[in-house]
Amino acid sequence: MPASLGPVMIDIEGQKLTDEDCELLRHPLVGGLIFFARNYRDRDQIQALIADIRSVRPEILLAVDQEGGRVQRFREGFTRLPSMQKLSAQASAVQLQDVGWLLASELLAVGMDFSFAPVLDADDSHSRVIGDRSFCPDPHHLTAIARPFIQGMREAGMATTGKHFPGHGHVLEDSHVELPQDERSLEQVLASDALPFIDCIGADELDAVMPAHIRFVNIDSQPVGFSRYWLQDILRGRLGFHGVIFSDDLSMEGAGAAGGYGERIRAALEAGCDMGVVCNNRAGALESLAGLQNFIPAAESSERLKAMRGRPSITSWAELEKSERWHRTRSWLASIMQ
Repeated sequence: MPASLGPVMIDIEGQKLTDEDCELLRHPLVGGLIFFARNYRDRDQIQALIADIRSVRPEILLAVDQEGGRVQRFREGFTRLPSMQKLSAQASAVQLQDVGWLLASELLAVGMDFSFAPVLDADDSHSRVIGDRSFCPDPHHLTAIARPFIQGMREAGMATTGKHFPGHGHVLEDSHVELPQDERSLEQVLASDALPFIDCIGADELDAVMPAHIRFVNIDSQPVGFSRYWLQDILRGRLGFHGVIFSDDLSMEGAGAAGGYGERIRAALEAGCDMGVVCNNRAGALESLAGLQNFIPAAESSERLKAMRGRPSITSWAELEKSERWHRTRSWLASIMQ
């Protein structure tokens, strides 16, 4: 039987594993690792690093934010991707599906499991953190644009993660540096920003959801990622979502409302997250793990998390280079990136 997956996702500092990294990876509550640009030099290096990580913890989930535009961690040696707003302005549905497939296929070919994508927030230039990461500014039209991209990712064998539920594009503030507050009612949110999530969940197109660090003051006192009301009553109950719930990064200032790192990770997991993400703060990761002493993760969380493993249809970069679809999509992307 495959090993169970712990409820904490961590990161590492460099391009090689240290002894401290290896010790942390062996912690039974660690179940995932997220990569950043600092961990990447080239494809050979990242494949060697992934092999080393899997030699320590074969079952661990490996993730990255590889959206395109300003959020693309692996660049040199990978296809340069435009922002989703730029892409959606120029692409047909077929091209959107091809780009989703290419993004996923390249990551899977080097041994990754998934990218935290797609962004389902509706925005143009209002939010300080979303902006052109969004497919479009209108939540009523966003699903139709994002759906082919999602289909391409899943066709390649990659699980999808819709973020940032129930929508981050309406608030100006960046939850990396402060806790945004939204005064709309539940029905107002569900009839607007949340529509892409509702549509994709209804069509069983999302394998995971990442909630936003936003407090909807007229709906619940807790920010979404720490709220049983949002995660259990609304997301799982009313919307019928059965996939994985990842916290957003618990090192962000928007997560500070829950207290220290031990309190943050417990609050996220007790609210309904299957995995808490703690990155860019090793001390915070250690504090989070210490705060979960005697914590028993829900068995169903580990089972849900296993569905995030990569299931690549193309298993190596050499095989990818033989794909006419890959070459055609790369060529088209290069033409719109000029």
